[in-house]
Amino acid sequence: MIMAIDVGNTSTTFGIFNGDELKYHWRISTNYQRTSDETGLIFLSYFQHANVDVKQIKDVIICTVVPTFTHTLTNAVKKYLLKEPIFVGPGTKTGINIKYEDPREVGSDKIVNAVGAIKL
Repeated sequence: MIMAIDVGNTSTTFGIFNGDELKYHWRISTNYQRTSDETGLIFLSYFQHANVDVKQIKDVIICTVVPTFTHTLTNAVKKYLLKEPIFVGPGTKTGINIKYEDPREVGSDKIVNAVGAIKL
């Protein structure tokens, strides 16, 4: 299974995919003061509620528009999910040709949404 995390300015959504099927999804507030320990334990509590074993998670993919939260999230994923997170950002190969003057200015959330729309 794959855990996908989307960090927005006001809320963070995360879910568990088994293949193409979204099995579980949750939304929490994006709190810049939250520590990596708090963040990791939040993930684990939701997993426990859904009877998801951390060992079932093969990869963690993160899309964020909040760069200041990246370090906290990385540490939480490494410590509590025992994975090296993969970040979607400039240079990530998605199969989409971005015809924007400076493609790095396109938010990773927009790119991920476009990829998802194509898959539908």
